[in-house]
Amino acid sequence: MEESSPATAIHPALEPRDGDIVVTKRRVGAFSGSDLDVVLRGQQVDGLVLTGIATSGVVLSTLRLAADLDFRCTVLADCCADTDEEVHRVLTTKVFPRQADVLTVEDWAAGLQIARGAAAQ
Repeated sequence: MEESSPATAIHPALEPRDGDIVVTKRRVGAFSGSDLDVVLRGQQVDGLVLTGIATSGVVLSTLRLAADLDFRCTVLADCCADTDEEVHRVLTTKVFPRQADVLTVEDWAAGLQIARGAAAQ
């Protein structure tokens, strides 16, 4: 794919608004060949929540580099998919937990609610 291809265009429903930062992903992992690390550090982001349609590709590559860059990572296992379900299972149950919290969307959202309640007190 090429950056100018219609296949790589941002969907109109997700059109960036004024002030939004757009990072162009050029490799399998989100950090490789992009300015994502600089952008996140500039925004003082230290934690990432990862999802994706290629557990063994994009999610794995992004997680490995993000962890090496000292980001706290969470992978939402039920928001990831792979063409090989066994590979997805092994990654989310055995590999990813070494570098990330692996949760379901429901558990992750519940944790956010708890954190918001504690912050409000």
